[in-house]
Amino acid sequence: MRFDCADDDELDRGIEAAQEALQRGELVVLPTDTVYGLAADAFSPAAVQRLLEAKGRTRQMPPPVLVGAPTTLEALGSDVPSWLRAMTTALWPGPLTVICKQQPSLTWDLGETHQTVAVRMPDDARALALLKVTGPLAVSSANLTGEPAATTVDEAEAMLGESVAVYLDGGPSPSGVPSTILDATSSTPRVLRAGPIDIETLHAFNNTIEPAAPEEKTS
Repeated sequence: MRFDCADDDELDRGIEAAQEALQRGELVVLPTDTVYGLAADAFSPAAVQRLLEAKGRTRQMPPPVLVGAPTTLEALGSDVPSWLRAMTTALWPGPLTVICKQQPSLTWDLGETHQTVAVRMPDDARALALLKVTGPLAVSSANLTGEPAATTVDEAEAMLGESVAVYLDGGPSPSGVPSTILDATSSTPRVLRAGPIDIETLHAFNNTIEPAAPEEKTS
């Protein structure tokens, strides 16, 4: 099923259909502020495995988790430093993914995470509307591994086809640039992927953050 998010009534129907599909363990493509995302219920191991298989990824490449509020970081991550809390409060919603140690009590299975979790709050009203009714979602870029990230729903559908139950069409992605990824799991935080949030902005919260290595400045 495909829904045009530009129409308010169809958006409402699309959010409802997406919620129901995710509850059944199926996959949904949704617009975000960066690129289109492929979503699954983060707390369903079978659904997460379905997401990995649709993309052609292994468990060694676990998906990030999208959340609907900055405070959810505390529920998913443990030992969150005060500077990271301040950073996400200021920069979320937005194109910043942070990796932190996950709460030991979490019973999900996102893949080989080594007890870490990558979390982001997207700056997109449609994505946030879905997250409001579903809670945290495992979301990776809506493309086959090795292919460019989809910036339109047509590109996503061409790659993922019938592996996805619901497509939410939000028009072209506003930036088309994947998020900045910051690893905050060690005493020396490091940018793993350069993106829309630059190192100078991050240094305002922690000036020990290391920039991405040159070969990692790709999507």
